[in-house]
Amino acid sequence: MRRQHRAARIAALALVGALLSACGLSSGSAVPLDVGPGSITPVDGLRGLRLTVGSKDFTENIVLGYIAELALEAAGAEVKDLTNIQGSNSARQALKAGQIDLYWEYTGTAWISYQGNNNPIPDGQKQFDAVRDADAAAGISWLDLSPLNNTYAFALSKANADRLGVHTLSEMADLVRRDPSAGTYCLETEFASRNDGFPGMQKAYGFTVPSDQVKILGTGAVYQATSDGHACNFGEVFTTDGRILALNLQLLKDDRKFFPQYNAALTVRKELADRYPQLGRLFEPIAKKLSNDVMLHLNAKVDVDGMDPADVARDWLVAEGFVTKPS
Repeated sequence: MRRQHRAARIAALALVGALLSACGLSSGSAVPLDVGPGSITPVDGLRGLRLTVGSKDFTENIVLGYIAELALEAAGAEVKDLTNIQGSNSARQALKAGQIDLYWEYTGTAWISYQGNNNPIPDGQKQFDAVRDADAAAGISWLDLSPLNNTYAFALSKANADRLGVHTLSEMADLVRRDPSAGTYCLETEFASRNDGFPGMQKAYGFTVPSDQVKILGTGAVYQATSDGHACNFGEVFTTDGRILALNLQLLKDDRKFFPQYNAALTVRKELADRYPQLGRLFEPIAKKLSNDVMLHLNAKVDVDGMDPADVARDWLVAEGFVTKPS
């Protein structure tokens, strides 16, 4: 998804231009829905401005991409849709190459995967500041930070939460030290080997799990197995995944703040952001509204209820009063 191995980076950089051209997306397509003004009205300087909005290829980022597109449309811009770019690195390179003008990125992804840092900054605002400052030299501006933090977490079923009585990762570690048989885990392949994944977490929280008590599964299978509660007591999840709500999973608090912060913010070509400060003012109130709880429900509407991401984005903007549906 958004956490790419550095080895994949090289191939992504080489292929991004060919990938976008081969998919017929190099110039974008029309925004699929229309909106009218709400609290967002046509903005001087943005009227008629041609912008291409991108996104990565997973539900949350696609929804965020449509939120940006529809907000810009209400502000009077002429918007092209280039959502659903395959892979984090391809989206990043599309921005740097000028094939897109803006897309939503995550601070942890930029800090670790793009900027090459090994140690995340636990404070979300300080990590954002560091990422923003480093990216300025790369010609990329970051607009306002949102509360939305799509990071790693561990979850368990409601039945197992009641049975085991744990609410934090420290309590989970205490339980496993007392009763090693309780330490059964469902993980994705990458998380099982990353320093900011399972090996690092065990070290940080001071416990050890034998390899035969770890099951490696695909993303969807991890959620279902954790909900069933038979294959594993604890499953690795992402904090804003809609399946947490649908399956009534209980999240454990990362009380030692081990996992990196993956707060979302719009990244914009610096030349464009400098020329049009109206973009920052436009998206500031939207960013403030994007919490984990909001994104959990929006993601669930797509992944659980089967709604189209563009409809989900427009419905949320309408509900918040940012835009209106045309009569």
